[in-house]
Amino acid sequence: MLPFTSLDDARPETGDSRSAVANLPGGAFFEGQWQSDEMTLEVRDPQDGFLVGRVCSSTAGDVERAITHIHRHLQVEDWPVRARRQALERAVLLLGEQSARFAKIIAAESSKTISEAEREVRRCIETLRLSAAASEELSGETLGFEDSLAGANKIGWYSRKPVGIVAAITPFNDPLNLVAHKLGPALIGGNGVVLKPSGRTPLSGLALVQLLLEAGVPSGRIAAIVSGPGVSEALVTDERVDLISFTGGPATADRIAAAAGAKKILSELGGNNATIVCADADPEAAATAIVAGAFGVAGQNCLSVQRVYVHASLFEQVVEQAARETKSLKTGPKLDRTTDIGPLISEAEARRVEEWVEEATAAGATLHAGGQRRGAYYEPTVLTDVPSECRVIRDEVFGPVVSILPFDDVQDAILAANDSEYGLQAGVFTQSIDQALAIADKLHVGAVVINETSDVRIDSMPFGGFKKSGVGREGVRHAVREMTEPKNTIINLGEPPRQKILGLGENSPTATAGISA
Repeated sequence: MLPFTSLDDARPETGDSRSAVANLPGGAFFEGQWQSDEMTLEVRDPQDGFLVGRVCSSTAGDVERAITHIHRHLQVEDWPVRARRQALERAVLLLGEQSARFAKIIAAESSKTISEAEREVRRCIETLRLSAAASEELSGETLGFEDSLAGANKIGWYSRKPVGIVAAITPFNDPLNLVAHKLGPALIGGNGVVLKPSGRTPLSGLALVQLLLEAGVPSGRIAAIVSGPGVSEALVTDERVDLISFTGGPATADRIAAAAGAKKILSELGGNNATIVCADADPEAAATAIVAGAFGVAGQNCLSVQRVYVHASLFEQVVEQAARETKSLKTGPKLDRTTDIGPLISEAEARRVEEWVEEATAAGATLHAGGQRRGAYYEPTVLTDVPSECRVIRDEVFGPVVSILPFDDVQDAILAANDSEYGLQAGVFTQSIDQALAIADKLHVGAVVINETSDVRIDSMPFGGFKKSGVGREGVRHAVREMTEPKNTIINLGEPPRQKILGLGENSPTATAGISA
């Protein structure tokens, strides 16, 4: 059941503690200081429209000033690897001490329940810890001059050096940890970074910038600007920005690539993830995992389970149990620890999901659970009999909707799973390791999870997909490699004394012909 019928029914009493949850010194950070002018951008709780805070409305000129300051700092101020690592290690400790505060910020401004927010803070701690440890990725190795005809009398090595300035553009659905996945690798790599968090959930990212500064990150290495006229274009088109790390949708990624020109762009662009349940699978375990993987963060998760292909022999059992477990989920206030599902990020997004589901049911789909909207809330929804041309099958729903479809031949299930513009992750349920590996090999995705759904990630693994799911890989160590470049240092030792005495310089005919006794 939904908790109320309109936003007015859910509005809190005056004096709500959410109004002071972030307690930030400003609404943007650049040129080494917090900015408090033009604090006109409102941040509201999607649950009920409550005003959580305000941040700065910035300009293209502010972006230019931020980049200029970082660019100048990179030229004149050294920040050795040891100091970078120590700052991130200190940030890990500080975030542990402030974990309750950060969880409240996430829950106040985003779709996450307090339990989901607390899990995100724990993941962010892990991401920062991994970022500090990734200093080892910068060491490089020696170059193989001894094994090359062109390498005589030379030695050398390469080490990894920062690309320069990173533009980090993050979405609303993981407003803390996805920021850390960009800032942590960028900073340990020695870069400067300009953060542009989502205007819907900027407080978590700004609070992390505040914490990183407190931990010892130099103020000349970091900036944060939320939104305003021309801000995005100014950030991605500035020639001093060397790399753009973007998480969002493919359409926005296309616009960024067109505007940015010839520079390195890393993009994580979502998914339309499938799970295959084979005839020999445990149907109860599969159904429970499907429900858990489909509806977290109200389905606003790039790893969310959207399409499920179940062998015909198990289809009815899996559908019945998934529908039963879905109906038992509680949709309600985010700070209530008995709540399972919070709101979508806006009422407009909930209306969009409602429209997509209505399109599917009008085309013949069967509704087994959910299908109701109240304000920004949309009940977790289970569909079957969905025609393949419907948007809940073809596109990324990014909402609490899962479609379950039967198959007779596993090859048909593989073809259906691959029949998507996306290729992020997939799940396979089977008791046969041979079948699991055979299916995994044929799924055109960035990760296949055996006896689980697509909704699995650890912050150290290479994360990304094929097709429209993105370009490049996140995952801390892999992001560090993307945000640095190998730089060779080569030393010419000069011509060896014996070659000089015998006249065997590099251009001497006998140098390559050899000397006979």
